Amino acid sequence: MSAESSVLIALGGNALILPGERGYIEEQFHHTDACMRPIAALISQGTQVVITHGNGPIVGNILLRNECGYIPPMPLYICVADSQGGIGAMMAESLGNELRRLGVDKTISVIITHILVARDDPAFEEPSKPIGPYYSEGDAAKYINEGWKMREIPGRGWRRVVPSPKPQEIVEMQGIRTAFENGIIPIVVGGGGIPVVKEEGLLKGIDAVIDKDLAASLLACELRVERFVILTDVDGVYLHWETEKRRRLESLIVKDAERYLTQGQFPPGSMGPKVAAAIQFLQLGGKDAVIAKSEDLIQAMQGSAGTRISM
Repeated sequence: MSAESSVLIALGGNALILPGERGYIEEQFHHTDACMRPIAALISQGTQVVITHGNGPIVGNILLRNECGYIPPMPLYICVADSQGGIGAMMAESLGNELRRLGVDKTISVIITHILVARDDPAFEEPSKPIGPYYSEGDAAKYINEGWKMREIPGRGWRRVVPSPKPQEIVEMQGIRTAFENGIIPIVVGGGGIPVVKEEGLLKGIDAVIDKDLAASLLACELRVERFVILTDVDGVYLHWETEKRRRLESLIVKDAERYLTQGQFPPGSMGPKVAAAIQFLQLGGKDAVIAKSEDLIQAMQGSAGTRISM
């Protein structure tokens, strides 16, 4: 399959559960259908697509189930695997149905994906990635006694924080590449991938959360796709985001993107990793990257929406 007609589409986890929603399966399918519709349109036009996705609110609900006490709790990396299967199944069903409506016969493959990380990654010494629900101070103290790392979010409560190590290698890369090169649509690297480390030559799951956009960027580089599209809940990259001077950038070159990152223009918990992922993709040979709102995918591919980042 020619890289000239290929794109990696990275969907954010918040696309499936919107603010104020409880996360009922009907809500999730409704949003999944909306996300898959423009992707199906691209595929019907001959574009070869690979899809990655986040899992934020959904894995948070899985963690809440973990705490109900009726069943044995599962480690975090198994919760990530759980979310990969559930979200992947919804996406495969929705995308498959949209393609059938368009008369397109395509195979979709959801691949449970492990990502190798370094056991000595500094992130394991300083957990910083918030996950799960907000807790009261009393509940937070209880979980701290049980070994969790907790951080107070002013005005909202306490959240668990976990390590977020850098992705080094995609364990299932050969299978993903084989599927992609044979015209199959892979849905992979869900939630940033299941983090594993090597111990005496063997792989072992570890409790951490890998940044989904950095993991997607690694995959885009490995597959040598032409374009990397990151879909989120804002319509592009902004300067001065939380001020009256905020301004959306229609285009951005890597040199300026790096400078703005250094200046702290892009929040580390939201837009920062997305811009960093785009930079990584371009520096390793990608043609261009786009950050846009989920519903603007087609326009973003045509250059009329979102922020385009290039060398």
